[in-house]
Amino acid sequence: MGANSSAVQTKEDAGDMADQTVTHAGTALGVSNLEVVYNEVVLVLRGISIAVPEGQIVALLGANGAGKTTLLRAVTGLLDVHRGRITKGAVELFGDDITRADPAVRVKSGLAQVMEGRRIFAELTVEENLRAGAMAAPSSTFDDNYRRVLDLFPVLSARLRSTAGYLSGGEQQMLAIGRALMASPKLLLLDEPSLGLAPRIVDQIRDIVVQVNEQGTSVLLVEQNATMALKIADHGYVLEHGRIVKDGPGEALLEDKDIREFYLGMGEAGRRSFRDVKTYRRRKTWGS
Repeated sequence: MGANSSAVQTKEDAGDMADQTVTHAGTALGVSNLEVVYNEVVLVLRGISIAVPEGQIVALLGANGAGKTTLLRAVTGLLDVHRGRITKGAVELFGDDITRADPAVRVKSGLAQVMEGRRIFAELTVEENLRAGAMAAPSSTFDDNYRRVLDLFPVLSARLRSTAGYLSGGEQQMLAIGRALMASPKLLLLDEPSLGLAPRIVDQIRDIVVQVNEQGTSVLLVEQNATMALKIADHGYVLEHGRIVKDGPGEALLEDKDIREFYLGMGEAGRRSFRDVKTYRRRKTWGS
């Protein structure tokens, strides 16, 4: 993992986070004061600022509907497809403003995403999927990237001519990551890579993410599995209702009382009634 987790400073409170522009020397991804609306009506992101320093793993945590996927769409340029629009703020990739850039330009600039649900080409073979991932990369990089992927995922080496749709869930996730790596990304976005996988496979995916990062690729890891994400992250952000409500070094967030209660299931026992749950939820102390 990256060595300098102090490059992203912990904010004192959620309000300061929403208003502060995030810029750092050696920043792979900088998102500053970003607001996004859908259908010109629904405000989904409310002044989000995050940073992914070069060479680091940054985790983005949040429940379903918090705005995680919308943030990724804003970064990759796919909001238009879903009738979304950036109304405020900026997105920078390695220092260049890509807020209005075409998605293809972003890929050529070193950005790649593994979407939630894997989204492999199910009717193509494993090898054909990998070749498809290399289409945006210079042809001179193909052999090195191909060897890198097969070294990372030995199971794919034995399945190169297998139809991708017949792979197991874990193998499909490995193929999705491998296909993204064929584009020689400098920044990899991972959207819920552990979703629906057995614990043993989740551990494998976690270790692969660390390996990819150690090979020089910065990573933004979007996850509901807070334990897995924070154990490997240099820094983490918590997203709720379209706002960043807490951030800090991964190890510190793992020990945070609110994170442990609301994301790791380590809170007090015995909350059975609806009234108890409501009271419990009002006790959040984000930013205090």
